Amino acid sequence: MDTSLARPAGHSSVLPMIIIGILFFIFGFVTWLNGSLIPFLKIVCELNEFQALLVTFAFYIAYVVMALPMSFVLNKVGYKNGMVLGLLIMAIGAILFIPAAQTSHYAMFLAALFILGTGLTILQTASNPYIVCIGPRESAAMRISIMGLVNKGAGFVVPIIFTAWVLTGMEQFSAEALAVLTAAERTVQLAELSNRLVTPYIYMTVALLLLAAFVKFSPLPELNLNDSDETHTANTSWTAVFSHPQLILGVLALFVYVGVEVIAGDTIGLYGQGLGVAHFGALTSYTMAFMVLGYLVGVFCIPKYLSQDRALQGSAVFGLLFTLGVMFGSTDSSLIADILFGWSGIPVVPDTVMFLALLGFANALVWPAVWPLALQGLGKLTSTGSALLIMGIAGGAILPMVYGYLAHDSGNSQFAYWIMLPCYGYILFYAFKGHKLRQWR
Repeated sequence: MDTSLARPAGHSSVLPMIIIGILFFIFGFVTWLNGSLIPFLKIVCELNEFQALLVTFAFYIAYVVMALPMSFVLNKVGYKNGMVLGLLIMAIGAILFIPAAQTSHYAMFLAALFILGTGLTILQTASNPYIVCIGPRESAAMRISIMGLVNKGAGFVVPIIFTAWVLTGMEQFSAEALAVLTAAERTVQLAELSNRLVTPYIYMTVALLLLAAFVKFSPLPELNLNDSDETHTANTSWTAVFSHPQLILGVLALFVYVGVEVIAGDTIGLYGQGLGVAHFGALTSYTMAFMVLGYLVGVFCIPKYLSQDRALQGSAVFGLLFTLGVMFGSTDSSLIADILFGWSGIPVVPDTVMFLALLGFANALVWPAVWPLALQGLGKLTSTGSALLIMGIAGGAILPMVYGYLAHDSGNSQFAYWIMLPCYGYILFYAFKGHKLRQWR
């Protein structure tokens, strides 16, 4: 592919990378806040484990419902205006958290999360192909890895901020403390806890509106995607994307990947809470920290030392090994954490929680590797192909719910993580063979 035709003519990729990097920070901040929200809302709204994971369902199902409509919007308004629209929709979702917090109404929380997910859908649909097409295709995974560093850096910071701002003094809201209160006293206590969300979401709304104005008036160039791709086809109808196996199989790869990524990032707090880990609200930061390490590998090693398909193969193998560690690791020993960072003063966690956090490292390079492999050769179909890939994010809605059902039904939340094994098995297939297919047989 002649990449000069895919980039905005006459522009460096540095400025777009900076602006898109800011957007990826917002992706991470909003997305990985869910890991702390789940155990928080479990207390506030008095939910069981399965009900609490409706947080992930409401947030990620928006990608399924809205991805294709958002791709049509992008074709009409362009990538830059699409990003502005996405930020404005997210601001609406953020402001809805205020009445939700004041009423402690779980359905309103879920509606606000769906709207936030809708805004993120259009942002993701616009920004991911932008990063792929703004420079040489063979280094696309490296550029996405840089974006991942920003994204997961936000994911590392937000649970710490949320814990310090919202989850302080949680001992008065423990199940034991609430059990001795009268119904009226418990209602007052939980209302006080819920209202802690009001101020943070006011700030988030203001930040999203300011960012929308910044992007609108920034010199971000528009993409010029045309038919010059190496596998150009005369058929540019959106249905033509289904004739590209590498794309359709890539959608399924992202579906299972996002599912396991959300399971590792969003259930670790709930799982740690069940094991009696005191700082359960901050455990998502552990997973994000290891994802940052994985992205650093991508930034410095792709494509010079590591090809995109090799990175994907390694990710799948590590995912399988760490999942087995989660399933069969010790809930009493903290040996792995002691070795890795016990000397630093960071609170240690049981080995099985540690393996769950290490999945962050295994997951880091899957998204950056799948995108360029799946979009290879789509030309003008890139925005539609991107929308289908974004729909793969639905795995984050469905697979955590499956895990929650298995954990609740069996009463064994540790062994229920077996659901991740076939997911990593499929990613391994895509890494070795699926991305190479160019026609259905």
